[in-house]
Amino acid sequence: MCFDVVVCAMPPAKTDQLDLWVESGLDGDDQVMVDFLLPTGIYIQMEVPRESTIQNIKLLLWKEAQTYPLFSLLGEMEGHMFECVNQAAVHEELEDETRRLCDVRPFLPVLKLITRNCGRAERILDSKIGVLIGKGLHELDALQDQEVKDFRSKMKRISEEKMQCMQLMSWGEWLRSCYSMTLEAGSLENLIDKHEGVIKITMHYDQSQVSSVNLVCQTTFIQVRAGLFHGTELLCKTAVSSESSSRSEHVWNKTLEFDIAVCDLPRMARLCFAIYAVMDKVKKQRSTKNTHLNKYQTIRKAGKVHYPIAWVNTMVFDYRGQLKTGDIILHCWSSFPDELEEMLNPIGTIQTNPYTENATELHISFPEYSTQPVVFPAFDKILEKAAEIAGASDSMTMGRGGKKFYIELKEIMERDPLSQLCENEKDLIWTLRHDCRENFPQSLPKLLLSVKWSKHEDMAQLQALLQIWPKLSPRDALELLDFNYPDQYVREFAVNCLRDMSDDELLQYLLQLVQVLRYEPYYDCALSRFLLERAQSSRKIGHFLFWHLRSEMYMPAVSVHFALILEAYCRGCIPHIEVLKKQVEALSKLKAVNELIKFGTIKTKTKQAHLKEAMMTCLRQTGFIETLSDLHSPLNPNILLAGVNVERCKYMDSKMKPLWIVYNNKLLGGDTVDIIFKNGDDLRQDMLTLQILRLMDLLWKEANLEYRIVPYGCLATGDHSGLIEVVSSADTIANIQKTSSNMAAAAAFNKDALLNWLKDKNSGDALDKAIEEFTLSCAGYCVATYVLGIGDRHSDNIMVRSTGQLFHIDFGHILGNFKSKFGIKRERVPFILTHDFIHVIQQGKTSNTEKFGNFRQYCEEAYLILRKNGNLFITLFALMLTAGLPELTSVKDIQYLKDSLALGKTDEEALKQFRQKFDEALRESWTTKVNWMAHIVAHPS
Repeated sequence: MCFDVVVCAMPPAKTDQLDLWVESGLDGDDQVMVDFLLPTGIYIQMEVPRESTIQNIKLLLWKEAQTYPLFSLLGEMEGHMFECVNQAAVHEELEDETRRLCDVRPFLPVLKLITRNCGRAERILDSKIGVLIGKGLHELDALQDQEVKDFRSKMKRISEEKMQCMQLMSWGEWLRSCYSMTLEAGSLENLIDKHEGVIKITMHYDQSQVSSVNLVCQTTFIQVRAGLFHGTELLCKTAVSSESSSRSEHVWNKTLEFDIAVCDLPRMARLCFAIYAVMDKVKKQRSTKNTHLNKYQTIRKAGKVHYPIAWVNTMVFDYRGQLKTGDIILHCWSSFPDELEEMLNPIGTIQTNPYTENATELHISFPEYSTQPVVFPAFDKILEKAAEIAGASDSMTMGRGGKKFYIELKEIMERDPLSQLCENEKDLIWTLRHDCRENFPQSLPKLLLSVKWSKHEDMAQLQALLQIWPKLSPRDALELLDFNYPDQYVREFAVNCLRDMSDDELLQYLLQLVQVLRYEPYYDCALSRFLLERAQSSRKIGHFLFWHLRSEMYMPAVSVHFALILEAYCRGCIPHIEVLKKQVEALSKLKAVNELIKFGTIKTKTKQAHLKEAMMTCLRQTGFIETLSDLHSPLNPNILLAGVNVERCKYMDSKMKPLWIVYNNKLLGGDTVDIIFKNGDDLRQDMLTLQILRLMDLLWKEANLEYRIVPYGCLATGDHSGLIEVVSSADTIANIQKTSSNMAAAAAFNKDALLNWLKDKNSGDALDKAIEEFTLSCAGYCVATYVLGIGDRHSDNIMVRSTGQLFHIDFGHILGNFKSKFGIKRERVPFILTHDFIHVIQQGKTSNTEKFGNFRQYCEEAYLILRKNGNLFITLFALMLTAGLPELTSVKDIQYLKDSLALGKTDEEALKQFRQKFDEALRESWTTKVNWMAHIVAHPS
C-alpha cells in the first residue's frame, strides 16, 4: 500500500446566525424583499409576503415580469420553477410549490427561475423526499461510488415492490398493514484459498503540510501504524513505518508487510491506520487553549511519547468480494475515541472523511496478486471446504466432552459479555463446539470469540456449524450484532432471529439497531433490509426509524448511508411523507422561535416579559399556526396535537432557553398536552436511559412485579435538538419543599413537606393509594438509578405526581459519572433515599417499621430481577458505543454496570452488596439534604 500523508488544519466551527425568516415579521411587517433572476437575463426585485406559497409568488412574479423586456421569451408559466440556495448551502429546486417561502427558508432571499424538465410528478416526489430527509437527492445522484449506487438501487427496489403491493390492497388491508449479494464470478484458480502469500502494503508518504499541527516539543517525528482487524480482534502483528522528521518536506516509499496469508483473510477484515507524532520531550503547557495533544490517549515507549493525529479504516475486500488492488486515497478523521487498540480505531467507521479539503490524506496502493481478480469464495464453496476438512478429520464430530469438561464449559458460558476468555478457554470452547450447540445455544457469541479468524479452515467449519445452530431468542440474538462479530453470515443468522420480534419488542430495541447500521457495510445489508421491511409494514416503527435516522444525519460518517435508507423508506411509504413533512416543518418553526429568544437574550439583554411577548407574536403568525396545528406528535404518532394554546406557552430560563409548548387536545378529554422543545442539548443519552428504564419496567412486569415507573417520552430530532414529554399533574421535590417554607435554606430539611403535599392532593383511600404508589415507584427508581449510576440527583431532577408516583428526569450523567467540585464528589450516596421519602413510606409514623420493611423487600426483589438480565443490559450499552455519547465511549464505561449488578457473584453475595449500598444510602442521606439545600439557595425561583 502507498500512503501520501497530508496533515491540514480542520475547518472552522460553524457559527449560529439569527434566521432572516424569524427576524422578519415580528414588527408587523409580513413582506420580504426578494431578488428574482429570470432565464432571459432580466433581474427583478420586489416585495412578497413571507407566508405566501411558492405558487402564489410565481403568479406575482409573472404579473410583474409582463412590465419588463423579453417577457414573451419566457413562454408558459407552468414550464418554469424556482431554484434557491438553501440553509445547507446547496442548490434546491422548488418542485413542491405548495410550500410557503418562510418554510423553504432560502439562505438569502434570492430565487432563480429555471426551465422545468419533464417527469414533474417524479421530480416533485424527489423534492419532497429531499426536504424531508434533510439532504437533496441530487447529492445522492452525484455520488460516484458504485457500492453506494448498488445499495441505493437495492433499497429502492425493495421499497417500490412494497409500494406496488400496497396499491393492490383494499382499504382494510392497507390499514392493518400500516398499523399493526451475489459475488462476482471468478475461476476457482483465483479464489482466495489458493493464495498463500502474505498481504503487503506499499506506502508513499508526503508530509509537506504536517507542520500545521501545533505540537509543542523539542523534537517531533511522524509515524504511521497499520493493523488488520476482524471486529476488534487483531489478526496479526501491527506494521509500523519508520519515523520521519516533520521539519523538512520530502516524499518516501515504504512497503508494510503483515504476517498473515491472503487465503486466511476473513471476508470482513478491515485495514486500520493511525498517523501519530513521536516526541522526545514535551514542554508543559500552562494555557488550556491548545488542547489537541492533551485530549487524546497517548502511548509512552522507550522514553518517547506518541500522540495520535488522524485515523482512517478501509475494508480489505471490496463490496463485490474482490481483494482490493491499485491506488486509493483515504481522507482521515481527526477525532479519536477514549479507548484505542495500539493507537488504532477498529470500531471506527470505514467511510472516509467527506470534508476532503481539510482532511489528512493517505494515499495507499494495494499490490496486484494475480492477473485475475482474487475473489472471496462463494458460500457453497465455503461449505465444500468445511466438508473436506470434516472428511479428513475423524475427531471433528467426535470431540464430545465428559462431565468434567461440561461443568467447566457451563461456568464459562454463564459469564457476562465483558468477561475475557483466555486462550485455553477459547481452545476448549472450539474443541467442544458441538456440545455448545446442543447444550448452550445461547452461548454462540463466546464460540465466535473462540474462532481463529486468521485461519480459513476454522472459518469454513464455523459457517457449516451455523447452518445447524438452533434459532436464538431475539434478546439473545442482539449480542450477535455487536461490532465484535462482523461476519456477514453471523449477522444474517442474527437478523433471521430478530424476525420473531413483535412490533413492540422491535421498538424497544430500535435505538440500538439503528446504531448497528453505522458499521453495516453497504453490501451486507441484512439489517437495513429487515428494518426497512418492518418499517414499511408498521407506521409506528416507520415513524421512529425515520426520526432515529434523521436525527443523526448531521454526522458526516453516516449521513449518506442513513439518507439512502430514509429515501427508500419514503419511496415505499408515500402516504406517510406528508405527515412527517409537517412534523419537520413544525420543528423548524420551533427552532426559529428558540433562536429568536436566544438572540434577544444575548444581544439586547431584553427583559423576560418582552421576550415572551415576542415569542407569542411568532406563535400567533398564520404560518406558525398552520404548521403547528393538527400535528401528529413526533413523541407519539398516535396523539394528534390539535392546536397551540399560545397564552400558556413559555420558555425556560436555563442556558439553552428550551420552549414549553402547550397543546389543546380534544382526544384526551380536553386535557392539554405539554411538550418541551430543546435546541442545543444532546438528548440521545436521555433517550438511552429512558429506554433502559422502560425495559426494566417490562422485565419487572414479566416477573409479576409492578414498580409504577414513568418512562416519559423523549426524542432526539436533529443536531442537539429534540422533544421531551411533560408529565402531567407533577411537580419537583424542590418546588414542593420551597412552597412549604419561608426560608430557602430550611426548605430541604422539612421532612413533612412531601407527605403534606400528597395529603393536599389526596384524602381517605386515595391517600393510601398515593402512598403505595410512592413506595413502589421509589423502590423502582432507587434500584434503577443505582444500577445505571445516574448522577446529578438534585431536588429539581426528582418529581412526584399528584397520584403519588415518584420519578426522575434529566439524565446527563450516567454510569457513575457523578459531579464533583474541587476534586470532591458532590454525590456520596449510591442512590437517593432521604428521610422525608421514608417519612412518606411509613405514612408519617416512625413506628411503622412494617411499611419500611416492605419497601426494602421491594428493592431487593427488583434488584435480583435486573441481575438475571444483566447480559442484556451490557449488550444494549455495548451496541451504543459507536454513537458518540459523552459518557459511553469505551468498554470501561460499561464496566460500571457489571459492578453494580455484581455479575460473576452468586445471588447471596450480590444481595449482601446491595444491602450494604442500601444502608449507606440511608446513613449518608444527610449529605443529600445538604446538596439539596445548596441547590435551592442557588436556584430560588
